Amino acid sequence: MATVLTQLAPSITNLIRLDHTHVAATFHQYETTLSDRLKRGIVDSVCLSLETHAQLEEEIFYPVLRLVFDNDLMRKSPVEHDEMRTLIARLRQMVTTDPMFDESFFELMRLVMHHVADEESQLLPAAERLIPEQLQDMGARFAKRRFEMMASRGGEYAGSFARSLSPRMLMSTATTLLNGGFLMVRHGPMARPWTRRSAF
Repeated sequence: MATVLTQLAPSITNLIRLDHTHVAATFHQYETTLSDRLKRGIVDSVCLSLETHAQLEEEIFYPVLRLVFDNDLMRKSPVEHDEMRTLIARLRQMVTTDPMFDESFFELMRLVMHHVADEESQLLPAAERLIPEQLQDMGARFAKRRFEMMASRGGEYAGSFARSLSPRMLMSTATTLLNGGFLMVRHGPMARPWTRRSAF
């Protein structure tokens, strides 16, 4: 019997598309003229996202799809993940002032965007056509496993996210969080009765 989580979970193909959109949007934030802190933050954020995404696909998506759709593209996808990991390792060892830093990141962008185009034009439609009844269960497993992976590397995620924000964005995010916390305390379910606004 399907669990509530499975019933509510987005399909794995939609979660994969969301990851692709997120990484593409982060790529577009990168400019060669950015400060070293912003460059490092964006690159670290992209690298963490890509590593998590690749591992999730290899653990959950590819093994199931390979049973019904085993072709050249299916076989080369893990190879492209390994090429991506090689570039990520190189970027992690480089300082942002290295003359090859920008070019290495652009090389990673090109590889990822080519990989994304292949997945979205062939692998995801194949999964939706051939194993539609499994996609929500796989989506639930994908989301649960991502949470576990992010929890184990929470400090890295938080640090790269903070470094990837400009000082203005960092201040805006902090203000939003503080305001949200204030509203939760003042008007949330745990608020004292005398701090809530009267309904009358």
